[in-house]
Amino acid sequence: MKFYFFASALIILSVFTACRTPPKIDMRKLAPNDAIVYLEIGNLAATLESLTESRAFQELAAETPDFSALENVQMAVAVTGFETSEKQVSDDNAVLDFKPQFVVIAETHAWSWQTLALAENQINNFVIKNFGQETQLEKVDKFDGKFFTWTAADNRKIFAFVQDSLIYFGNDQAAIEKCLAVKNNKAESLLKNESLERSYSTGNSAFGYVSPAGIAQIANLAAVGLAVQTTEESGGRSFIAGVLPQILQNTTKEIVWTANKTERGIEDKFSVSLTPEVSAVVKETLATAEQTPAGSIEFLPPDFFSATRYNLRNPLIAWRSLLLVTAQNADTVSGKFLIEVSDSLLEPYGIAKAEDFLSQIDSEIITAQFDAEGERSAAIFRVKVAENLKTSISKEINFKAESEKKFDAEIWFSEDKKTAAAFIENNLILGESESVLKCLQAKQSGQNFAKNPNYQKVAASQFVAATFARDLDSAGKIVEVLAKKKDTDRKLATFYLTETRFTDKGIERKTVSDFGLIGTILKQFSN
Repeated sequence: MKFYFFASALIILSVFTACRTPPKIDMRKLAPNDAIVYLEIGNLAATLESLTESRAFQELAAETPDFSALENVQMAVAVTGFETSEKQVSDDNAVLDFKPQFVVIAETHAWSWQTLALAENQINNFVIKNFGQETQLEKVDKFDGKFFTWTAADNRKIFAFVQDSLIYFGNDQAAIEKCLAVKNNKAESLLKNESLERSYSTGNSAFGYVSPAGIAQIANLAAVGLAVQTTEESGGRSFIAGVLPQILQNTTKEIVWTANKTERGIEDKFSVSLTPEVSAVVKETLATAEQTPAGSIEFLPPDFFSATRYNLRNPLIAWRSLLLVTAQNADTVSGKFLIEVSDSLLEPYGIAKAEDFLSQIDSEIITAQFDAEGERSAAIFRVKVAENLKTSISKEINFKAESEKKFDAEIWFSEDKKTAAAFIENNLILGESESVLKCLQAKQSGQNFAKNPNYQKVAASQFVAATFARDLDSAGKIVEVLAKKKDTDRKLATFYLTETRFTDKGIERKTVSDFGLIGTILKQFSN
């Protein structure tokens, strides 16, 4: 009798344990093979909890949220395409709006009634919060499950389908139906994607993949956005919108993203696979210098918005190789035109003759922005021969005029006083006048970024480029999505470090921050 009760207890315990820690499934088998972007989170509760462990979250949040209800929930996001529409912002101005067509697939590992309750309560409340109280919900029995359709007052729609322990949620009904076809073995899943299979890795907080088809679509959208931001001239916009997709599609094969919790914060790693020909060129020519002269960082004020330290073995060769790669991967006419107008690409930095300038500077280059818009900025260069450098700087600065002496430097201003070039020791500081003076003052006063503990992270970087920047509003918005704030008006700046290098396969880019890319995605749902 005692053995019977003991055996029964073991059976009950094993069933309970199995319910608490269900076996994970491969979420790729639920996503359609033609998904152009795929994201995956293995344990939603653990991933969200990692965002709440940062100092910023602890300082801003009134309480730590309980994500136990999401324990063992697996989630995947499949983007099947992009919808483009024109949004009128004024009588004379319209902007293009790009909306991804996506499906969120959640394996809850719960009972069917629990999954249905999640859709009817939490998901319904989420939709109403974003669509408005006038949102209408229609529920029908369909495809051996429950199909939800929410319709906003402006006719926007969002859909969900619940079957057993699975939830499909997205803004495109056809995409959800395609996922159901995959589940019922009537369409191929992402398990058939050989390229994804080669890049796929488990054990990460999150994993993401952008296919060649996804790169093509994103390149077209990015080109349009960049063209609108860069120039108001129609010819210039047409050129950018036409040539950028060519270059990206001809050089880039795929993009892989992983996110993980580290002692320094959330680390997002992006691996951009380039074609073998391009990878070989950029790895050799965009290499880091073995020994970088010190001292330039002392001109960087501590209160910058963002700053990037470039460490190039040979800036001139790096420049030439980038021009060569872009020209070779554009059509003949566009490639030739890019070479002809290459000097103009550095004009925003006050440089008129790119090759002459780059031949006279050393390996370390520091650029700094002192506002979010980039209107107040400066660049710091270590120079070889100052006199040889002056002829390559914008003609707006007249070096024949008498210089001004400030902060132990010789300074020349443009006629309108908006731009300045300052020579001090073996350094040139070039940019917006107030920013240049700010850099000189930082050196003289000793109050500069070299005194900041975070400088060691930048100085120790062996990457081609290291960017250290502050984010002024993301922390508060992310906290609002996950919990309640202690003080609704309080803002807290967070910092992130991004490092970029070139490898045998292409580009590797790592960013360490408090909330990572997942936090950036969550930020979009804040009020």
